[in-house]
Amino acid sequence: QGIRRSIFPSFVRGVCRSMAVKTCRSVIVDSSIDPQLGPQVLRATDCPVPDVGEDDVLIRVAYAGVNRPDVMQRKGQYPPPPGDSPLLGLEVSGHIVSVGSNVRHLKEGDQVCALTPGGGYSEFCLAPQGNCLPLPRGLGLREAAALPENFFTVWFNVFVLGRLLPGENILIHGGTSGIGTAAIQLAKAMGARKIFATVGSAQKAKEAKALGADHVVVYKEEDFETKIREINGKDDGLDVILDMVGGDYVNRNIRLLRTGGRHVSIAFQKGSKIEIDLMPVMMKKLELKGSTMRRRTREEKAEIARSLKENVWPLIESGRVKPVISAEVPMQDAARAHSLLESGEVIGKVLLKVSGE
Repeated sequence: QGIRRSIFPSFVRGVCRSMAVKTCRSVIVDSSIDPQLGPQVLRATDCPVPDVGEDDVLIRVAYAGVNRPDVMQRKGQYPPPPGDSPLLGLEVSGHIVSVGSNVRHLKEGDQVCALTPGGGYSEFCLAPQGNCLPLPRGLGLREAAALPENFFTVWFNVFVLGRLLPGENILIHGGTSGIGTAAIQLAKAMGARKIFATVGSAQKAKEAKALGADHVVVYKEEDFETKIREINGKDDGLDVILDMVGGDYVNRNIRLLRTGGRHVSIAFQKGSKIEIDLMPVMMKKLELKGSTMRRRTREEKAEIARSLKENVWPLIESGRVKPVISAEVPMQDAARAHSLLESGEVIGKVLLKVSGE
């Protein structure tokens, strides 16, 4: 069936013997439960262990990250692309237990973190070989599970689409979200001149500053556009804005960008349908961009993975950049993990503990 095996470490050998059963515990969205009940539609049950494709690896999951796209998928607002797993979970860490026939640089027993095509809320999960990364030196499986979704997203949107350069200014909305905590740290490490962030509370403002933000606006207390103008002065605009809010934020963002500025949208918590004044876009030669990570090809994600290993993993290994984890919840309590994320009170990442370290 296109699977190559080698001599297994003893713990992996035991796992694979047990795989003769061909089922594993996974979290599903129970369609028999009223979706109005929210996260309570999530239920742990037995599911088939996925078959390993020739370019895939099968991971015994230690931890899985919980992300906004999971919440949207649970609500029916973010269906997986054709061919992807219908199960939730876009990032995991764990041990490889099987490899496909085309896999050359990974082997059974390797510890990895990976961006997955769904299926992370499970004891076993598939990942394309190119979307797997080794654990940065000094990090365990728990910390590594918090890396893929945030850092793939931030690297591509801030440094590829947004082309943030040393000495430039950036505004990061949602500064203490998983994405925000990664973006602040990477912008600082890569030499941004001024890092602005918006957050929802004074406590979150302290956390954002501790991560490296120079100026933080509590959006529930102050208008971020007015405050940033006060700080920057009328002659100093922003070079890049990473926006996950949408709605009425977009026109305010546009007004804050300097000539040649780049606006990158990755979510739209306040709505995707807006009316934009094109005059400042044209007069200031602005670039309005957006992307989702999930619908990028395996090859595109593999290229991002290579860039992360080269440019970001050394920053993590040196301690200049770190994953921020707010909570850890057993996989069978995935509903509680979703409730935590939706509360807006978490700082950084929520993890599901599957098999643990």
